[in-house]
Order: sequence, then structure tokens, then C-alpha cells
Amino acid sequence: MKIKSQISLYVIIYSGIAIFLLSGFLIWIQAFILNTQREIIKKKLFAVAESGIEYYRWHLAHAPQDFTDGTNRPGPYEHIFYDRFGNSIGKFILDITPPPVGSTIVKIKSSGILNEFPNVEKSILVTLGIPSFAKYSVVVNDNIRFGEGTEVYGEIHSNQGIRFDGVAYNLVSSALTTYDDPDHTGPQEWAVHTHKNPVDPLPPTPYPQRPDVFKAGRLVGVPRVDFNGITYDLAKIKLEAQTNGVYIGPSNSYGYEIILKPDGTFDLYKVTRVYSDCDNPSWSIRNKTFIRNYQIPQNGTIFIEDHVWVSGQIKNKRVLIGAGKFPDIESERKNIIINQNLTYSNYNGDDVIGLIAQNNVLVGLKSLDNLKIDAALIAQNGFVGRLYYSSLCGSEYLRNSITIYGMIGTNKRYGFAWVCGNIHCSGYKYRTLIYDANLLYGPPPYFPLSTSFYEVLKWLELK
Repeated sequence: MKIKSQISLYVIIYSGIAIFLLSGFLIWIQAFILNTQREIIKKKLFAVAESGIEYYRWHLAHAPQDFTDGTNRPGPYEHIFYDRFGNSIGKFILDITPPPVGSTIVKIKSSGILNEFPNVEKSILVTLGIPSFAKYSVVVNDNIRFGEGTEVYGEIHSNQGIRFDGVAYNLVSSALTTYDDPDHTGPQEWAVHTHKNPVDPLPPTPYPQRPDVFKAGRLVGVPRVDFNGITYDLAKIKLEAQTNGVYIGPSNSYGYEIILKPDGTFDLYKVTRVYSDCDNPSWSIRNKTFIRNYQIPQNGTIFIEDHVWVSGQIKNKRVLIGAGKFPDIESERKNIIINQNLTYSNYNGDDVIGLIAQNNVLVGLKSLDNLKIDAALIAQNGFVGRLYYSSLCGSEYLRNSITIYGMIGTNKRYGFAWVCGNIHCSGYKYRTLIYDANLLYGPPPYFPLSTSFYEVLKWLELK
């Protein structure tokens, strides 16, 4: 009897343990199934939300300026989501934040919802942008030489060859592999090379890294940059200025002067007399007549159908000044001249100035000894720089320093200094180019873009 009682006790104990373990196992199985179902639901929700993002990326590829999903009405915008068998399993809802004036950055929020779980959603926020022509610190359509004393804090590209004897803090690239440097006789050289001691070896000997000159490296044989599209953009700027901005017709004199002001206005003068030529045109104002004060237009575009001198300071404004004459006749192309400081009040991207000249962007003879230019500069058919002036032109033939915070795009070889032999003989002794990274996706209004396709800048799962 005693043995039977012990056996019964063991049966009860082991049965209890078995039931306990089995119950725990069943609970674990149930939790595992629930967790798996949750993961499946989350993946489905993510797929639906992601499809909304991909749909609108496709939409922008075909209609880059449409931020209303083709409706011309404010959002949100709802789309049914179908599985591969054509069954409706949910929907995505799009909230689109269009770019502010002068920017290409658009934000898209897509929320995915399943029919079987209508109270649960997954949201993704994506930021897209089109890189502007100002993705480079310097972009040139010609051979170019950067002399000793030049410091560049941004990417440099030429469609031809580059001799660089200064210090480059970012990548330097050329569309060519080798070229014949026009500054001296001799065999072909690497399309990005330096003569700073020790001089680079000649091809086919591989070029060294030279971190003392090319701190971020150099590349040759990269794709060309297209300068042809700027013609269209300048005509578009003129039309935009005539429609919603400020358009100034021919002066029937030497041109105009614009002085930008921090209060959101600018003064316009007519230039009635310039200093006499010396070696080259002086591009320096002697006499001018005040015309009137203008508000900087909301769309930021100002177009001058004449030469124009630009200076001053802006605050919380985005401005594009274009100068040109249409139809485009080579002998009648217009220049932009900067002889006095042109500066921002803020350096966080709120202030942006773009200058696009049909011909040249020039610094004249009577420019400041230490000149500061905050702007993106483009010379569509000419060059950005300073002409040669000899000692016969007065003390201004030699200048001390020029600092450009922005970018330079020039069709022809640019430069603010002249070297006779190895001696600085005209222009600015010290040249500093600092790239304004805010220009990449926040360029001046209607500034040329480097492509028509949006790039993903940020991808964020919200919930």
C-alpha cells in the first residue's frame, strides 16, 4: 500500500511538472506565433509605405516640378495598394512638402495601412534633392592653372586640363586623361598635375598622391560637365524677372550698378562714366546717377539687359542677378563686375546670391585691396577673373587678397592674378576660394541644375 502511494505521488509530481512545462511551451509557441504575425504585419506595412515613396520618386522623374500628385490640389494623397494578384490589401497616404524658393529639397512622407488592420500604420519620411550646378567650388570648361598661394576648399573640375600649384582641400578632377599644358612647351602631362616641387612625372608613369597639394586626391578621365544648358537657364531667368521679378532694360550708356541692402531692397544707379582704359578696359565706375530703390522680389530674380556692377549685403534673402542680351550675339554679350564687397549676413544657407553673366564676371582695376565676394559666380561664355593691368595703371594694378565664399563656374580659363616669369605682376597676390556647401541643394533661385533627377538625401522610419 505504501509503495502504491509513493508511485501515485510521483505520478502527480511528474504530471504536474509535465503540465507546467507543456503550458510554458504552449505559451512560448503562442508568443512566437504572435510575434511572427506582428513581424509579418510590420513588413507588409513597410512594403506598402515604401511603395508610396518609390511611386512618388517615379512621379518626380517624369514631372520634377509636380508636388501635388498631378491634382493641383493640396494633400494628403491616397492610393490603393494591390498585391501581385490584383487584390486590394491596403493603401498608402502621401504628405508632400515642396521645396522652398531657391531650393530643390522636397520631403515625402508615406504612411502604409493594411485593410485587415486599419488602425495600425507605418510611416517613412524621405528627403530628396537635385544637385545644382554649384556642386563644385570651381568648374571650368577650359584649361586652367591655379598658382602658388591659391587655397581651394571645395571640389574642382575641368573639362580640359588642370595645373594646380596651390593647396586643394577637396577632390580635383578632369574629363581628360592627359593634355598638352599651354603654359609651357613639352610633352603631354597628366590632366591634373602640379609643378610644385617636386614636379609630377610624365605619363605613363603613375602620378603620386601629393597630399601636400591634393589633400583629398585627384582623378582624371571623369565625365564632362555640360555648359550648354546655361543658355536656356539665362533666358528663363530673364522671363522670370519680367513676369514676377525685376527686369531692367538697356541703359543706352555704360550699364548699371546694383547695391544690395540688408533691409531687403537694392539701389539702382545708371553708370554714366567709367575710368579710362589702361592695358585693358578698367571696368571701374567714375560717375553714376541714382535711379530708384527697389524691393528684392519674392522670387529673387533680377535681370539686367546690360553690363552691371554689383556690391552690398543681403540678410535673409535669396537673390539671382542675371546679365545678358538676347538674341545672343557674341559682340554684344554682357558682363557682371564686382569691385566692392558683396557679402551675406548669415552663413547658414538663409542668404544666397547667384550671379550669371552672359559673358564675363569681372573684377575691375579699381577694386578693393582686400575684396570679399559671397556668391555663386557663373560666366556662361566668358571667364571669371581680373584682366591684366600693368604698373602704368596706378597703384591698383597690384592687389592684396580676394576671398570668394561660394563657387565659380567659368567657360574660359579664370584667374585673379598674373605672373610674369615667377613674379606676381598684376592682380591679387592671395586668392582663397571657400566652397559654400549650402549651394548644393539650396542654390540661388532658378540656378542651373547639374541633373534633372532627384537624389535620396535622408531616409527615416518614423513609426
